[in-house]
Amino acid sequence: MSADDVGRFIERLSFAAIDHLRPHTQGHQEVIFCPGKTPDQVVAIAERLAAASGEFLATRADETHLGALARRFPDADCNPLGRTVYLAPRPASPPTGRGPVLIVTAGTSDLSVAEEAAVTGRALRNEVERLTDVGVAGIHRLLTQTDLLKRAAVIVVVAGMDGALASVVGGLVRVPVIAVPTSVGYGASFGGVAALLAMLNSCAAGVTVVNIDNGFGAAVAASRINHT
Repeated sequence: MSADDVGRFIERLSFAAIDHLRPHTQGHQEVIFCPGKTPDQVVAIAERLAAASGEFLATRADETHLGALARRFPDADCNPLGRTVYLAPRPASPPTGRGPVLIVTAGTSDLSVAEEAAVTGRALRNEVERLTDVGVAGIHRLLTQTDLLKRAAVIVVVAGMDGALASVVGGLVRVPVIAVPTSVGYGASFGGVAALLAMLNSCAAGVTVVNIDNGFGAAVAASRINHT
């Protein structure tokens, strides 16, 4: 493909160059990262994406972004906890992939990151299931849910503090496990660095780790595995 051909897929605004080639190169359209953008800029980008494909996903949206997108797109799914806004295509596309992507959270305090992952997974055409508040402080809560673990095609484990849940889950299943350390924890958690290092040093084989609080990145990785 020539530079001129590529250029036809780029829509240039005064503040952004919208990449409409992304569905062909990465399998999904460009995602709006809201921090640093004004609400009007976010809405303008969302309008172009929706016009091209009938859908968009905005992440890390604050209250002003959420309000502006909700007013412009009343049918969009606004998730204040996950800080996401997702406009699904009409008619809705059915989930694809080999099986469910299971989002497992250690504690309720990790739900913001987990919801970012869940909404992203849904936007990328995955069946998404959730298993919440099953951290190692009460490991029996996890051990009563082994049917959910066994049914999943890919598992995303979201945990702060000591990050131990990823190793526990990794030792129970044969499918890929993607660990997301969160910035949740007491003083020595160092903003999620303690959980990050624990997950990187997991003794369970097959655990892959993304950056702190990166629910979006974990869901993208899980979706690609699920669709391979």
